[in-house]
Amino acid sequence: MRTSISLDDRLAARVKRTAAEEGVSVSAFIAGVLDDALKRRGRAVEAAPFRLITAGEGGAYPGIDLDRPRDLLVAEDEERFGSRRHEP
Repeated sequence: MRTSISLDDRLAARVKRTAAEEGVSVSAFIAGVLDDALKRRGRAVEAAPFRLITAGEGGAYPGIDLDRPRDLLVAEDEERFGSRRHEP
């Protein structure tokens, strides 16, 4: 199909230069760019919504202050590897 479009002079110059660098016609370059944009747009609509899970069931470890992340790391290590604290 044959059509006309209006481009800003700067944009038109960039399109011509990039098409020449890629060794394609301006029409082929524009068609390729539009095809890629439409494919990306379609994938974004089809993608499932992202859901961030911030804490497991029951929340954080009891007695752990999340403002002190080192305590959380120690608690996780103790849960995984057992307590290594030597109590007096």
